[in-house]
Amino acid sequence: MKKLIALLLIMFSFSVMAQDDTIRQEVITESTVTTNGKTETTLKSPPASAISPTINTSNSDLCTFGVAGAVQTQILGISTGTQFTDENCERLKNSKTLYDMGMKVAAVSLMCQDERVFKAMMNAGTPCPYDGKIGAEAKAAWAAELAEENWNEHNARMVEEGILDEQDIKTATAAGGISGLLALLLLL
Repeated sequence: MKKLIALLLIMFSFSVMAQDDTIRQEVITESTVTTNGKTETTLKSPPASAISPTINTSNSDLCTFGVAGAVQTQILGISTGTQFTDENCERLKNSKTLYDMGMKVAAVSLMCQDERVFKAMMNAGTPCPYDGKIGAEAKAAWAAELAEENWNEHNARMVEEGILDEQDIKTATAAGGISGLLALLLLL
């Protein structure tokens, strides 16, 4: 019995050692891949920048100034610029030139085209020249003319004739244009 048990143990140990848990399998796969496709690239970039033109008015002897502005959105860019002439500055320079040439009455007459100067001269008792008349004769002539027409009508006539500055009109036009651009920007 000892021999039988020893024999069984030997056989059993060989069978345990003979078991191999490794499974080997060879798989050969062949495949062909065919790809048909379309590649499309879309490039989105913003429009070119709206850059205001430069207006150089650095010379202090000029009576002009520049105004420029630009508005840029994702869709639209607008840029504009212009220059304005300061007529009061021109009036002062021309009046000084006339005075320097000895033409004092003409210089005062030119300054009187400004409504503020006209009123100041009348209030000071030294009225502006009227048709070559000065002093009391000019005051009487101005009184006769102003008695015939209303002061507002007088101003309107002076604007129509170009005597008063039209700079106010130009300034209002520029302000309206800038306001319009800002409104357009808000709408976009």
